Amino acid sequence: MLFNSVAFLIFFPVVTLLYFLLPHKLRWSWLLAASCFFYMFFKPEYILILGFTIVVDYFAGILIAQQSDPKRRKQYLLISLVANIGVLAVFKYYNFLNDNLTGLATLFGFKNPVPYLTMLLPIGLSFHTFQAMSYTLEVYRGNQEPEKHFGIYALYVMFYPQLVAGPIERPQNVLHQFHQRHHFRLDNLYAGLQQIVWGLFKKVVIADRIAIIVDHVYAQPSLHNGFSLLLTILLYSFQIYCDFSGYSDIALGTAKVMGFDLMKNFNFPFRSKTVTEFWRRWHISLYTWFSDYLYTPLAIAQRDRGKWGVVFAILVTFSVSGLWHGASWTFVVYGLLHGMALSYESLNKKYRKRAAKNTPAWLYAPFSLLTTFFFCSAAWVYFRSGTFAQANYILGHVFTRQPGHNYFEVPGHQVWGEPVKYLGVPASELFGTLALIPLLLLLEQLLSNRKNEAVLQRLPAAVRWPIYYSVLFLLIFLGVYSKNNFIYFQF
Repeated sequence: MLFNSVAFLIFFPVVTLLYFLLPHKLRWSWLLAASCFFYMFFKPEYILILGFTIVVDYFAGILIAQQSDPKRRKQYLLISLVANIGVLAVFKYYNFLNDNLTGLATLFGFKNPVPYLTMLLPIGLSFHTFQAMSYTLEVYRGNQEPEKHFGIYALYVMFYPQLVAGPIERPQNVLHQFHQRHHFRLDNLYAGLQQIVWGLFKKVVIADRIAIIVDHVYAQPSLHNGFSLLLTILLYSFQIYCDFSGYSDIALGTAKVMGFDLMKNFNFPFRSKTVTEFWRRWHISLYTWFSDYLYTPLAIAQRDRGKWGVVFAILVTFSVSGLWHGASWTFVVYGLLHGMALSYESLNKKYRKRAAKNTPAWLYAPFSLLTTFFFCSAAWVYFRSGTFAQANYILGHVFTRQPGHNYFEVPGHQVWGEPVKYLGVPASELFGTLALIPLLLLLEQLLSNRKNEAVLQRLPAAVRWPIYYSVLFLLIFLGVYSKNNFIYFQF
């Protein structure tokens, strides 16, 4: 079920209302049933995959905690990890690995006998797989007691607000909340609905409107001048941000209305002055997951190699992170580019601090912010492109023009106001879409926290309510309601 659908518009209030009307002892079962229905709305039979890993991890957690023998504890952990990674490998990476095997076999003059599988990727598989693995890993480390209530544990994996695209929760943050009695509170309702509306605004008004332009250019990049390609690259940064953070806002807001606090997944990433800072602000739940379970163990294992051990751990972590996003080498390159940027920043901390000290703040800060933004935008070309050829063409032609046209001219565009397609949309619609970007940045500034209170909340009611109504107006009249999936659903 999509958050930006009529079905969810009905589903959410019904589930929430019945949640508060039911006795506390029945609420977990109602939420679990609703979460199963939510997931089965996409493809019902894939609920069996989640059921399999839930059963394995539930018993693995109990058996790990019961064992005093370290070898036995590790064996049960490995059973859990193999089950989860195995499911992920079969459904997400089987054909990718088979493609590479076929290429390798062809190179040596052989034929690959391994058949391909024709099956759809279960929606959100990478998200709930990583959340399930964090449970057994935390039990193994002694940071979490095993959950004895099977239904509560199943709800931990299945909880519908963050089931499909995160945030990737940890058991310490969520499990105990399913045991707590939640009372209906108006402040939770207001805060949750405000976050839901803000998330929907980012998704259907900004992300899906930008998607029309981005999809048009990426379909045939060779038809566009360098300026069009550059504009598309920059617009995609705002599309993916508004699409993904919009989902997270709706997820957090939906949970908040029922009294649950989920992990914050975004913290104004476009304010980052380094790529390292960017990853502390972007997809925070994934970054911390890889940091805790992959980067830190690797860095400790390579500590004898000093700074080069750190670089090795960074490059491996971000290469795997890229592959987590998608079964394609373009995603690996996307992750590797970020790994190289973080490695560079790690190796040059002293130099960058000296440069910051010797450069006026008014110059260094915006330069660092823009450099980080342009780097992330360029790396996202590999994320968005279907092939290396497409990504390399787009990046390689950013500063070129088509014969007979100047750099800023788009073939086919004539005069402002004419119903001529300009990057796939009428010219007036393009400029309207571009105007939404500063509006987004302004509203984010108003929603940012100052001493644990959003700036917007400190404004007079006469100012706040016109802002609320303006966002609702834009949501109703400018929203693109064509049932566009969230970008991260494919992961």
